[in-house]
Amino acid sequence: MRDTCFIPVDEWQARTRRLLERLKDGGEVVVAEGYGFEFERRGRLKAGPFVPEIVLERPDLVRGLHEEFVDAGSDVVLAFTYYAGREHMKGIGKESLLENININALKIAREVADATGTLMAGDICNTLVYEKNNQEAIERTKLMFKEQVEWAADNGADYIVAETFCELGEALLALKAIKTYGKGLPAVVTITPKTNDLTFDGVPYHEVGRKLEEAGADVVGFNCGQGPGTIIPLIRRIKQAVKCPIAALPVVYRTTPEQPNFLTLIDPVTGKRSFPLHLSAVACSRDEIYEFARSAKELGVQYIGLCCGNASHYMRVVSEVYGRKPPSSKYSPDMEHMYCLPDQSEFYKTHAEKMKKYT
Repeated sequence: MRDTCFIPVDEWQARTRRLLERLKDGGEVVVAEGYGFEFERRGRLKAGPFVPEIVLERPDLVRGLHEEFVDAGSDVVLAFTYYAGREHMKGIGKESLLENININALKIAREVADATGTLMAGDICNTLVYEKNNQEAIERTKLMFKEQVEWAADNGADYIVAETFCELGEALLALKAIKTYGKGLPAVVTITPKTNDLTFDGVPYHEVGRKLEEAGADVVGFNCGQGPGTIIPLIRRIKQAVKCPIAALPVVYRTTPEQPNFLTLIDPVTGKRSFPLHLSAVACSRDEIYEFARSAKELGVQYIGLCCGNASHYMRVVSEVYGRKPPSSKYSPDMEHMYCLPDQSEFYKTHAEKMKKYT
């Protein structure tokens, strides 16, 4: 474990300001999330528990995906510690891996951030343990947050993300842990909007944003749960309630007002639930991601990204809408040179004529 006593004071103070300096005066930060689903799609992570054992088994692949997302425009390398909290690890018989997974994930993320000039964020998330008014569950939740926040602070995080909470109570516990044990690091706190109106503990989303801001969150908003098709109205409401920067990181699936949560989406061919193994049947197009990013930018969303289902081609779209030209823009689509589509360049005209009956 990296001991913070060996980090010079001036370096530590600079670290605590990096995120806020980028967001100052309307600045924007593009953030790639969605590591768990992407590694599962690549056959490297078990669906169900979604525990990031790949951090220990194939750190080279974790490093590679960090680099891939940075090339696609992410300003942040998010340590892959999602679902690496003590109680979740204990529940699947992996508690012995807890500290190694967290420390290794943070070190990999720090190395990539240093090499690419990006920010590095620690990550804590919903515990699957928290219960309102259950003091024993609350104490277990506090312990989980405390140790993960301390690991993140001690291993070079520039700020800490607390994400995917369905209840204001758990989000406030996570924020308090960052404020208490995070050694001055900024806190980004995001709620998962499972419905269109209220958290599981009955709080309107705009009120959640206000309460988190009052409790000291530096950025508040939404991640996961809903997709581009339904999350914009929620962002609009929360933005009216707070003064701090807003975060928006939806899933990349086609949620609707009737089915606002991606957990309930139905495969249009089979009629079966798509989550979690058949979500490709309800995935967004790049145009939908473009429209989401455009709307978010118009609303003044400063902390923008994508969550479950994210991939580098989606990330590049968001980055380009936000005015960036990352390295992977070199490979952005150029349909003028797609030989089998009509109305292409002179070079492909003959073949395009042959293909018209198919297109």
